[in-house]
Amino acid sequence: MRKHFCVVLFAFFASAFSTLAQDQAAVARTAAGCGPSQTQFDAKLDDTLHLLAQPERGKAIVYVFEDDFTGPTMRIGIDGSWVGATTGKSFIYFSLAPGDHSICTEWQSNVFKKTSQRVGGAKSLTVEAGKVYYLRMTFEEVTQASGRIKFELADYAEGQFLLSSSALSNSHPKK
Repeated sequence: MRKHFCVVLFAFFASAFSTLAQDQAAVARTAAGCGPSQTQFDAKLDDTLHLLAQPERGKAIVYVFEDDFTGPTMRIGIDGSWVGATTGKSFIYFSLAPGDHSICTEWQSNVFKKTSQRVGGAKSLTVEAGKVYYLRMTFEEVTQASGRIKFELADYAEGQFLLSSSALSNSHPKK
């Protein structure tokens, strides 16, 4: 009876620690800007739109470019919520209120869930109302088990070049 009790007690604590570790990872990912890992996007490209959006009054515009012709679908998160996804040589853009923000990107994969959570990157970004920001995702050290994606802030000229040579990614969450 005592042996059975110890086995049950051990199983309980092992499960509790595993759940706690997962919760801590989720909290850290949210702080980095990522949204919930179960959210998946459909992304369709439109290579006819290369527009420069004008910021809404009191807000900034942020463009995020995936600069890889054969890249996977990459989710883009802001302050703990996904805002869209890119795929291949494409971009998304969105409005942000002035201030400090956490921006995250992560490889979207249904097949390799654990690996996809290890292929991504994050950046802190402070934006000012009325300004336009261009972020370029570059792939570094990508292997089948993990990878690092770096955000680089581009200047106006490079942003315009990226805009002219990338397709708009129209993305929406899968149902």
